[in-house]
Amino acid sequence: MSAAAVMLIALVLEALIGWPARLHVRIGHPVTWIGALIATLDRRLNRENRSAAVRRAAGLLAVSITVGTTVAVAGLLTALLPEGPLGTALAGLLAWPLIATRSLHSHVGAVLRPLLTGDLPAARQAVAMIVGRDPQRLDREGIARATLESLAENSSDGIVAPIFWGLLLGLPGVAAYKAINTLDSMIGHRTERHGAFGWAAARLDDLANLIPARATGLLFALVSTRPRSALLCMLRDARRHRSPNAGWPEAAMAGALEVRLSGPRSYGTRLSSEPWLNGGAADPAPGDLARGLALFRRAIGALAFLLAIAVLV
Repeated sequence: MSAAAVMLIALVLEALIGWPARLHVRIGHPVTWIGALIATLDRRLNRENRSAAVRRAAGLLAVSITVGTTVAVAGLLTALLPEGPLGTALAGLLAWPLIATRSLHSHVGAVLRPLLTGDLPAARQAVAMIVGRDPQRLDREGIARATLESLAENSSDGIVAPIFWGLLLGLPGVAAYKAINTLDSMIGHRTERHGAFGWAAARLDDLANLIPARATGLLFALVSTRPRSALLCMLRDARRHRSPNAGWPEAAMAGALEVRLSGPRSYGTRLSSEPWLNGGAADPAPGDLARGLALFRRAIGALAFLLAIAVLV
């Protein structure tokens, strides 16, 4: 079974049809199944009256159970697949919902459309679906900036990283990565409740994204109309980001579009002072968000082309 062929099938399927809403209503989605397990473990293991050390150990147990269960199910399904082209096609179908190409494009497009017409309330409502900061405090440029950052980071988390781990470890690798990434998104926060319990989840997510984030930044740079600017910005500014990984695709996109990203942002009542990426450039306008989506499409096309070459070779 060709891992490249499996990932190419999954990528193309998700890009063409996404995860149909009718299917989601009937059976949910693999990420929601993983999320339900994490939520249960969080309720049962994360007791507020326990010490930080005990909560860290409980968080490590939650990570082990979640990733172990997900890998076991994916491994069992892989073992049941037939040999040959049919098995490859079925593996691609199983990996299909674990790639997020169309859903990411749709979420960003939902912000872009009202932003282009000047409908800020609708744009704020749409951007609230993909970012954690307070949307009511975002002006037109702030909405465009937050959306571009989400597009860049989630290109790595939702597409490049699962494909990377799928190429290395097959379907269990894709499933393991989605479990790790979902753990981080649900409990890997520096809050009073999850600071200790989510520590292992956050650190494991950092490790899992170490190579994919840098590969995503390189991919953005290579398909951009300003590859030199994108590469220089990535190499100069990526390490300034609060995340060890998100800064790489975000800085590459900032350089490719010649806009500034990151910077100060508001989370509820808390103001977070973050350094700028490509700080000497202007704030992004709605048209820059459209250019960011075009860059994203070129990157996905290039990724599909590379997978196709790997299949042929």
